[in-house]
Amino acid sequence: QVQLVESGGGLVQAGGSLRLSCAPSGSIRSINTMGWYRQAPGKKRELVAAVTSGGSRNYADSVKGRFTISRDNAKNTVYLQMNSLKPEDTAVYYCNADLIRIGDSFLYNRWGQGTQVTVSS
Repeated sequence: QVQLVESGGGLVQAGGSLRLSCAPSGSIRSINTMGWYRQAPGKKRELVAAVTSGGSRNYADSVKGRFTISRDNAKNTVYLQMNSLKPEDTAVYYCNADLIRIGDSFLYNRWGQGTQVTVSS
């Protein structure tokens, strides 16, 4: 019943910036690792960035130095700050939570609905 809700996508010119947000729709206890994935037409879905509950981060080489992932554990919200955007960043961006604890149980591998990011040249 808990859903991940993404926001912040849109159309931006090359070199511009966007900030994506992802938060659960209802009250939960905690989330383990949260990540951002993206999928462009005709391509496989790929990991962009991830952050653990302890704050450890990792990035795809293609976005390192341009994107920053962060999270607010009190709000169970994850963010993706995207700077110096390139046309090749154009894709649908999906939020993922590997494990969501709610009540006395948990949900595994939950995805948001996706938000479109389009970078024009």
